[in-house]
Amino acid sequence: MAQFREEAKVLRQEMLGKDIYSLTLATENIAREAAPGQFVSLYTKDGSKLLPRPISICEVQDNAIRLVYRVVGYGTKEFSGYREGEKVSLLGPLGNGFTLKNKKAVLVAGGIGIPPMLELAKQLRRESPSLSVTAVLGYRDSNTFLVDDIKKYADVVIATDDGSLGVKGNVIDAIRKEKIEAQIFYACGPTPMLRGLKNYAEEINVEAQISLEERMACGIGACLACVCKTKEIDEHSHVHNARICKDGPVFDSREVEL
Repeated sequence: MAQFREEAKVLRQEMLGKDIYSLTLATENIAREAAPGQFVSLYTKDGSKLLPRPISICEVQDNAIRLVYRVVGYGTKEFSGYREGEKVSLLGPLGNGFTLKNKKAVLVAGGIGIPPMLELAKQLRRESPSLSVTAVLGYRDSNTFLVDDIKKYADVVIATDDGSLGVKGNVIDAIRKEKIEAQIFYACGPTPMLRGLKNYAEEINVEAQISLEERMACGIGACLACVCKTKEIDEHSHVHNARICKDGPVFDSREVEL
């Protein structure tokens, strides 16, 4: 799978909500090769900070990629200050994305796991215009983001922790309450959410592809800093581990232990 180190140009930077930003970058090759569920590694301009920050690809727009991220530390704080015309060093596309299937799809996401659902919904709709696609999105409260974007390609159901919008509770509560049926689940979000979806999918015997969130260092599978426990032995490390950045971040939920 092709990967490219590029100097991309900032086309747009928008604030979508508290600490949530949308960064659109013009690329030479990455946008052309990117698939739903993949990510890029962005390098800061501070030479003392050697490790890049992994950010999932939210949307592909012609020769540009859109990244929606949360400011959580030094690197992402720097990214939030980028303005139109600035150059950004990045590597990508990285990891293995979702495998698109012509099945009744339910996209399940929470928090900063929501952004990759946009390109996934778009691609599913493009591949099969008549396909039923529902996105179940979990937020802490009514401060949502990307809902209108995803509504262009999928029916959207919202769950909020405080009940201020949509179903009160988590995404599994919303799926049960709204009686949402699926032939396949695609999911990205925090580990407790993914664990709940994995258990639910196994309970009703439905395939689930889950994208794991993990702190990464190299982003290319060399350092073994981001591993998850698997049922099978990894050919690289020869233990029951898989490298999330290289072997994932998307896995069949039945292959990993959360």
